[in-house]
Amino acid sequence: MKTMNKDLFTAKSRPIGVMQYGEGNFLRAFADYMIDIANEKGVTDLGIAIVKPIPFGSLDRFHEQDNLYTVVLRGQMDGKVINDARVITSVQKAVDAYSEYADYMETACLDTLKIVISNTTEAGIVFDETDKLESEPPVTYPGKLTKALYARFKKFAGAADKGLVIIPCELIEHNGDKLHTCVNQFIDLWKLGDDFKKWVEESCTFCCTLVDRIVTGYPRDNVEETAKQLGYVDNLVDTAEPFGLWVIESKKDISKIFPIDKAGLPVVFTDDQTPYRERKVRILNGAHTSTVLAGYLAGFDIVGEIMKDADVRKLMETIVFEEIVPTVKLPHDEVVAFANSVFERFENPFIKHRLLDISLNSVSKWKSRILPTFRDNYNKNGAIPRLLTFSFAALMAFYSTTCEMDGGILKGDRNGERYDIKDDAAALEFFASHKGSSDEEFVKAFASHTAFWGEDLTKYTGFVSAVAAYLGDIRAKGMKAVLHGLVK
Repeated sequence: MKTMNKDLFTAKSRPIGVMQYGEGNFLRAFADYMIDIANEKGVTDLGIAIVKPIPFGSLDRFHEQDNLYTVVLRGQMDGKVINDARVITSVQKAVDAYSEYADYMETACLDTLKIVISNTTEAGIVFDETDKLESEPPVTYPGKLTKALYARFKKFAGAADKGLVIIPCELIEHNGDKLHTCVNQFIDLWKLGDDFKKWVEESCTFCCTLVDRIVTGYPRDNVEETAKQLGYVDNLVDTAEPFGLWVIESKKDISKIFPIDKAGLPVVFTDDQTPYRERKVRILNGAHTSTVLAGYLAGFDIVGEIMKDADVRKLMETIVFEEIVPTVKLPHDEVVAFANSVFERFENPFIKHRLLDISLNSVSKWKSRILPTFRDNYNKNGAIPRLLTFSFAALMAFYSTTCEMDGGILKGDRNGERYDIKDDAAALEFFASHKGSSDEEFVKAFASHTAFWGEDLTKYTGFVSAVAAYLGDIRAKGMKAVLHGLVK
């Protein structure tokens, strides 16, 4: 079987308009996929230059395949099973910022360049005062970007029309604002001057984004099956779910510079992404956090399994449609449609999403994903929401232990089967130190721990007694029996 390269597929040469920090699976199946469709439809004509921003790893596969690769979307949408492949032809070059530093800086100074996209992980947008301007390149992503922008500023003598639109896709709130702040800190640290800082402020646009697509990457479990489907070997093949959403918030209108929404793609340009972020966090992430711990203790291991169980499914549906959806500040029909799409995504037969993976850092997740919804419910109705309260008890049951801390990990017990409880040290130490406490004392201590919640949860009338009652039932009857009684 032949291997993917330009002998199999012809790629149109396009001017490089996008410099992309990150060669990983997500951007290739998300941003590059959308740009490729927009190019094909004639809405844009953007060639992509991928920059590998880290010193380890290799771009050999990109060079061997002439920067061509396939994205396979697998899943369900609108009740239909989708398993579609698309060859991405818009990547023009792949550059190593370390071993090909001169090429990388030349790319940053191209006259045709308009846009910077990045995904350097949540830890990538950081300021490090030890990073150096003379390094080739600087270590941090904001340091690399600052130096690239400075080279561009000097090359074009500060021309206003040579600024760039910068669209970070790292999964942190206000990612564009935080990146802009880091760039300004490097400008000050490296004494690059007020004129440059003014050019960055006035000629460049830093966008804040919300990105949403589950990308499963290289299909290691069924490589041969995928090659058979494609009819060729692709060592860069990237798999993802069909659902996608890209919300781009900016202070300036960039829709003419980057008009990919005109290609019928799920892209939203807005001056406030807050409602969209709230919708995703409360519904998609909230559905996970409020149910998967109970699902795991009931004997299930992956999301697809709990979607097929009548009791856990009913728990999730009731939480989402009765306790979460009414709190989301967008048109009701739009919110319900999004919730329905979330359930379709959870049912995706091609994705094996482990409940233990989702359980990571559940204490902070309950605070960010559930507590705001819980609070809005309580303030509106004057009573604690029943099932979100139960999710707090499920969290406590999941984190309960009879073990000491071992290498930063606590051990839980599911019907004689040990499992790892992973969270930050403070959360794990709390549970390790409270083993053997009575349910009421345990709940009071956890709910009143303001360092975890940012407030004292015991102030919500009836919360402690309800959680303690649920917790006692879980211990006495088992999670599966409690779930059945809870949702019948």
